[in-house]
Amino acid sequence: MVLFYFRKKAISKKNDIQQLLYIVLFRYNVFREYRMRSLQDTKFSILELAPIRDDKTIEFSLRHALELAQHAEKLGYDRFWLAEHHNMDGIASSATAVLLGFIAAHTQRIRLGSGGIMLPNHAPLVVAEQFGTLATLYPDRIELGLGRAPGTDQVTMRALRRGHQETEDQFPRDVVEILQYFKAPQVGQKIIATPGQNTHVPVWLLGSSLFSAQLAAKLGLPYSFASHFAPRMLGQAIELYRENFEPSEYLDKPYVSMGVPVVVADTDEEAQFLATSAYQRVLGLIRGESLKLKPPVTSMQGLWNTAEQLSVENFYTMAQIGSVETVRSGLQKLLDTYEVDEFIFTCDVYDTVKRLDSFTQLMQVKSGN
Repeated sequence: MVLFYFRKKAISKKNDIQQLLYIVLFRYNVFREYRMRSLQDTKFSILELAPIRDDKTIEFSLRHALELAQHAEKLGYDRFWLAEHHNMDGIASSATAVLLGFIAAHTQRIRLGSGGIMLPNHAPLVVAEQFGTLATLYPDRIELGLGRAPGTDQVTMRALRRGHQETEDQFPRDVVEILQYFKAPQVGQKIIATPGQNTHVPVWLLGSSLFSAQLAAKLGLPYSFASHFAPRMLGQAIELYRENFEPSEYLDKPYVSMGVPVVVADTDEEAQFLATSAYQRVLGLIRGESLKLKPPVTSMQGLWNTAEQLSVENFYTMAQIGSVETVRSGLQKLLDTYEVDEFIFTCDVYDTVKRLDSFTQLMQVKSGN
């Protein structure tokens, strides 16, 4: 019995060592996979808010969003997403599904989606029907990014929800409900999304905290972190997502994208000049003033105080602003640090021609040319 005990302990110890070696090798292979990734292997996508200029109409902004989507399709961007914001004078992307339909009708290949639908503002069935309709009309092109923030202020939130009270576990339940609407109906299922059923619209979870990261991991969904405006918890959220990811019918391994504000121009100086429109926009957000895009200025000094400057800089912690070479170096550092699968870019440039050119040069960053 004693001999058997020691043999059993030895076998157990051997198995423990083998398991440990397996874990080490697995982590090494994962590490090597990420470390070998280059910008050329990383997907580039666009998040559009349809910014409104201080000298242009809302129609101009919406039509420019289409122009940008068509430009992105020609350049080879992977996906083009539209945000959802309400009661903001400088953002025209409020009726996300409607604008997606307009853009889908005038593009051919590029994937289109929401970045995202703020689910507390909507009934899950309505969301499933809207995106099921889009997916039926434009097969294999539509995807649905879901967030749990209101995308607006408290007063507007109440106007959107009409007395609906959000509970702590409501968002996870709503996500699961939408996932089911996109599948084949179950036996006895009383509510069926039509259109929606059997469309299998790809669903992403979006967030800037740990909550959505943990939920995305639990459900086995792709995850997009909103580091283009709230970068503080990016590293922690990605780590939590990857460590807790459970393979699913949707995804067999973790998939992460991160938001990055960007301005690319011929020189660093020109890019910094163009970026002052974005700085003024965030300054307006901080002060509770207009969010309309303003012309760039030669210097921000005198426009902001020290505290406001710090707030704007924190907002744009992940921003990459400069020439092709400068932005390439900055993005490679982000890739080395966070090992994401995809970058999704925002760009607040006042001149629409220069904005399109910024996205053109951004693809030069990716290609290495």
